[in-house]
Amino acid sequence: MDQKIKVVSSLMSLTEYVLENAPQLREAILRHSVRDVVAAKLAALIASGLLKVGDSLPSERELAAALQVSRETVRGGIQILAAKGLLAVVHGARTKVISDDVGADFVGLREAKRINSYDIEDIHASRWLVERQVVADAATRIEDQTIGFLEESLKAQRKAMEDPVRFLIIDREFHLAVYRSCGNAALADFVGDLYGFMMEHRHRAVAEPGAIERSYRDHQAIVGALKSRDAERTIRAFEIHLNRIYQTTITILTAGGGIAGQDVSVLDGGTLPPGRR
Repeated sequence: MDQKIKVVSSLMSLTEYVLENAPQLREAILRHSVRDVVAAKLAALIASGLLKVGDSLPSERELAAALQVSRETVRGGIQILAAKGLLAVVHGARTKVISDDVGADFVGLREAKRINSYDIEDIHASRWLVERQVVADAATRIEDQTIGFLEESLKAQRKAMEDPVRFLIIDREFHLAVYRSCGNAALADFVGDLYGFMMEHRHRAVAEPGAIERSYRDHQAIVGALKSRDAERTIRAFEIHLNRIYQTTITILTAGGGIAGQDVSVLDGGTLPPGRR
């Protein structure tokens, strides 16, 4: 009987401890999970080719602004990837990518490299078909909190005009936030995978003079359309943006001899490549 009393007493003590410390415990768990999310986002950038071995990461402050989290959270995410041998953290210097072997620790990241095996015309046609519906749904479902996130993203983009890597990190978060507002997680993930197509070449494309400014203006139009909750206006804004991405990417690929025999015609906003209408 005495043993049972001790057990019950211990359980009551544990319960009382959990109840008394629930806010702090919940906050610790939340911080841990957000660090994991940041680590997964950075791993995705490595897996997609945006961040390559030898590249330096933006500063913690810049990453915190891009991802809209605290510097402490960014530091935690970086530490996770450093422990996995993907990043090297050197005191007094920028964190560097030392491996692109992301592995299976981050679910779905294997798709980032597989997506590049498809033809650019097929990817563009797929984005045109699916993404327009996704953003139309997003326009009618998007929450004020997400609108606020996008507006903060525009501010961060404005500060990244001379930094293609930082801009593309912000750009990715911008697009994913819109996709996730559509109300269909499967479609949002699918379009997110398509977004990652040939990110290495997108890096080169946005480094061209005026490219970031043009994308920024596209994003302003997209946010304006979403704020109005106007599905058709949102579709038109995304059509212009999708065609701009297609044009700049195909120009970079052609210059590098990567798409011999493919059409490089200039598109008007809202039209598909020849043969894809």
